[in-house]
Amino acid sequence: MRTISPTQNRLVSLDVYRGLTMCLLIAEAALIYESFLEASTEGSLAHAFFTQFTHHPWNGLRFWDLIQPFFMFIVGVAMPFSLNKRMADSGDRKKVRKHILKRCLLLFLFGTGLHCVYSGELVFELWNVLTQLSFTILVTFLLIRQSWKVQLGVSMGLLLLTEIMYRLYNPEVPYEHGTNFGNYTDMLLMGKINNGGWVAINCIPTAAHTIWGAMCGNLLLSSKTDTAKIKALIVSGIIFLAIGYGLDFTGITPIIKRIATTAFSFASGGWAILTLAFFYWLVDVKKSQAWVFPILVVGMNSIFIYLFAELLAHSWLFGFVKIFSSGTLSPIGMGEHSVEVVTALLTWGAMWYLCYFLFKKKMFFRI
Repeated sequence: MRTISPTQNRLVSLDVYRGLTMCLLIAEAALIYESFLEASTEGSLAHAFFTQFTHHPWNGLRFWDLIQPFFMFIVGVAMPFSLNKRMADSGDRKKVRKHILKRCLLLFLFGTGLHCVYSGELVFELWNVLTQLSFTILVTFLLIRQSWKVQLGVSMGLLLLTEIMYRLYNPEVPYEHGTNFGNYTDMLLMGKINNGGWVAINCIPTAAHTIWGAMCGNLLLSSKTDTAKIKALIVSGIIFLAIGYGLDFTGITPIIKRIATTAFSFASGGWAILTLAFFYWLVDVKKSQAWVFPILVVGMNSIFIYLFAELLAHSWLFGFVKIFSSGTLSPIGMGEHSVEVVTALLTWGAMWYLCYFLFKKKMFFRI
């Protein structure tokens, strides 16, 4: 932990993008989406809306399937900014390399440690986003000084490698849960497969998200005009969307988030790039910033609040808040589902206030 100025030389749109993503993540940990789903009637508009905040069971794309790609993409966008600053401060690339290696190791340990907490015992599982992020950051760092053509080529190579591995391993049904290449590698690495279909080698195709993020970060750092930057982002995003949805629509490769197929990687990457273009235009070009403070507060401590939410929110904080919400609202006749919704919102608010408290104290947790 260190004390820094929260506004010094920052791309505000990136902080908003990061903060909004983290607000959505901690809302899930506060059980907001689950509470609203249970309180809504199946088949209603509200139920359909909050279903978008759950992962698609297999072939398809819901809004919630974009959150992890957004997170990994945002890290990539930030890397050119943070690495340039570190190089300017230290002037020693070896120190920067040491910092990156240390950061990747800590992310790996945090990610595997979270699975131990989930299981209530020591386990070795590689499905957490932080574990996979440790790999994608390292790959992106190795490419950060290369040209955009090399970076793009490597990202495409990783996606092609993924496609080939799945198709060679099980040519008949390459993307079926339980018999795909990702399940095979999980058995080799961990001796188990994930019941939800997640696979550890998702780190290979999703490395493209972090690489594309770094490419976009370099674009935003360039001397090009704002119009040229936004145009490049929009064109790239649309092309990626066309590839991803085109692969799925034609039946070549399905969009499956749980095994990060190439179609999913392109489609989600396209949405990530277009979202960056929108926030850059709105916040940094149009200077619409009066509304961003509550979001920035969360984004400034993203890793901390993610770990807090995963470790304590639904396992402890929700129950703690419910003691008071239920004890107050149930006696006056509020129904169980309504109490759950209020409790979830209060839990979310408590986590936001924790971020606000740290922000006011100028305490920002970095790894």
